[in-house]
Amino acid sequence: MDLPVLNASQEGAAKGGCASHSCGSTDDQMGHLPEHIRRKVYNHPCYSEQAHHYFARMHVAVAPACNIQCNYCNRKYDCANESRPGVVSEVMSPVQAVKKVMAVAATIPQMTVLGIAGPGDPLANPERTFQTFRELSEKAPDIKLCVSTNGLALPDCVEELSKHNIDHVTITINCVDPDVGARIYPWIFWQNRRIRGREAAEILIERQQRGLEMLTERGILVKVNSVMIPGINDEHLAEVSKVVKAKGAFLHNVMPLIAEAEHGTYYGVMGQRGPTHEELQKLQDACAGDMNMMRHCRQCRADAVGLLGEDRGQEFTMDKIEDMEIDYAAAMVKRAEVHAQIERELEIKQAASAARAELVAIQGARTDAPATRPVLMAVATKGGGVINEHFGHASEFLIYEASPAGVRFIGHRKTTPYCEGGDTCGDGESALDQTLRVLKGCEVVLCSKIGYEPWQPLEAAGIAPNGEHAMEPIEDAVAAVYQEMRVAGKLDAQAVAEQKVA
Repeated sequence: MDLPVLNASQEGAAKGGCASHSCGSTDDQMGHLPEHIRRKVYNHPCYSEQAHHYFARMHVAVAPACNIQCNYCNRKYDCANESRPGVVSEVMSPVQAVKKVMAVAATIPQMTVLGIAGPGDPLANPERTFQTFRELSEKAPDIKLCVSTNGLALPDCVEELSKHNIDHVTITINCVDPDVGARIYPWIFWQNRRIRGREAAEILIERQQRGLEMLTERGILVKVNSVMIPGINDEHLAEVSKVVKAKGAFLHNVMPLIAEAEHGTYYGVMGQRGPTHEELQKLQDACAGDMNMMRHCRQCRADAVGLLGEDRGQEFTMDKIEDMEIDYAAAMVKRAEVHAQIERELEIKQAASAARAELVAIQGARTDAPATRPVLMAVATKGGGVINEHFGHASEFLIYEASPAGVRFIGHRKTTPYCEGGDTCGDGESALDQTLRVLKGCEVVLCSKIGYEPWQPLEAAGIAPNGEHAMEPIEDAVAAVYQEMRVAGKLDAQAVAEQKVA
């Protein structure tokens, strides 16, 4: 089976519809990858933007200890109320973790990936991490195994990682300059001593780079995470992207700093701000080039379960799992059926994307076609790659850019749902104000349904509410609305410019 081409903008680039990196998103270069690599990533929700609509992941919190301190991190245990890295409700033993994975895989057949990402550093807890991997390799061979690390202990663990059929490793690399690193990392614990300042950053950077090279030499795919910290490393991250790409990293994920004071991190307490949506997108575009750029990251908890953008972890606490009887052999049959169904759906979407990209290329080749501008659109979705969420129930919006080059995914923006359900909305005004701020820069919001109350405020903010494409594939709907705007003359770049001058 030919694997699905994962978005329309990639197809457009392949057919000449885009001449620069500006139409690229997470999967822009997937079509140029060798088949064996595409096999590794097409159903991995963290490595493929398209896959995150269909396939689920889970993290198991078996690694409590950490060997470095980051100014943006404050690990919390027994916490169910925060959604960010380093936070978990319960730390598990490897035996408990394996039992939980089997329960989730049997209950959520779309789950394809198991990752260990904390709440500390997995490779600072090698015995617990590798015991978990060993048992899962035997009991659930159809599940992809991943690890996320700060990289300090990575060179010492590469050989062991390669023994466990681990195809994907994420390294958090926030700098390649020790002077920048000294402002991010107060200390590291290495060779039985605590090291601080520039020396600590120098050691960490060298170990990260060596580990990255060792992994890529063994054919293990590496995703690099970088936290964008305004005024600290924001102007430096384009250089980080160049360096990690040159050393073989497959994917770069530039994430916004989470720095709310209530989280208790050093940056949060000291008032360090996070980036705006516009700043983040600008940096991601600057880092993109021909480097795969991840834009759909949700900065998950260390015990997250389910599709990206949702967390079903509270359904699988250890007390609930103890009462579950799991027939994994039967579950594997069900999982295979579900995965085959998803692949068929993706094949259909691939054909539609190819046809849409061909139309875009034809329209772009017309000499009489007016110059049109790009448009940002927000989408309310529960997953599945379709528009299936009520505006008032959305806790996040996916942001897409439509342009003559095609449709590309930009990122996601979190908000607070203002609608309590049914026909009534609670505290609608303040929550709606928050959503309007979150949607700044968007000209359209696509949802399955929208009530009367938010309609006028949205239009007053220059955002057109649209509930006419419910249950349609997201990229098809975005492309259709863009075409409607073009026909209506709302995209004529020259007319818009003249109107601004007037």
